[in-house]
Amino acid sequence: RSQGGDIFLDLKFHDIPATVAASAKAVAKMGIRMFNVHTLGGLEMMKAAVGALREKDSRPWILGVTVLTSLQEQELAEELKISLPLEEQVLHLAKLAKSAGLDGVVASAREVSRLKEMLGGDFKVVTPGIRPLWAASQDQKRVVTPKDAFALCSDFIVIGRPITGAEDIKEAACRIISEITN
Repeated sequence: RSQGGDIFLDLKFHDIPATVAASAKAVAKMGIRMFNVHTLGGLEMMKAAVGALREKDSRPWILGVTVLTSLQEQELAEELKISLPLEEQVLHLAKLAKSAGLDGVVASAREVSRLKEMLGGDFKVVTPGIRPLWAASQDQKRVVTPKDAFALCSDFIVIGRPITGAEDIKEAACRIISEITN
């Protein structure tokens, strides 16, 4: 931040409403651009986060994590006992986030088009699970390339290990920028 960058605090708050509200207040004091909460914490929890920052003139954006990009439909159904198809679950949670007053969601780029169509172009979508053509998907399962993520209308993309795990971080970032712009 001291070098002019914006910060996305990716802590995925998921607790009782009062605890999440207190966390939101603490985060807002840090001067970050955006942070996230888990939408599965429920409507009241998300409303508490928004309500805790209602009086702030320049509050950070609050995003709701929908379904982790490391999960697929089979895991939702078998392990988590979520009966909705994956895309419908993401849409349901995103609608809940919007009704709570959140600024957007974190979702796979594969779902962005439908989210924008249903919730409006101003509802922000941050997309993790982004892997350049040359990177392994690792534990990410619903992945797209950086170029495809922007073509699908992602507002922001999250690229972690292809950069942070690279021997030459600057070279990895430059390769990704080149992949996006070519």
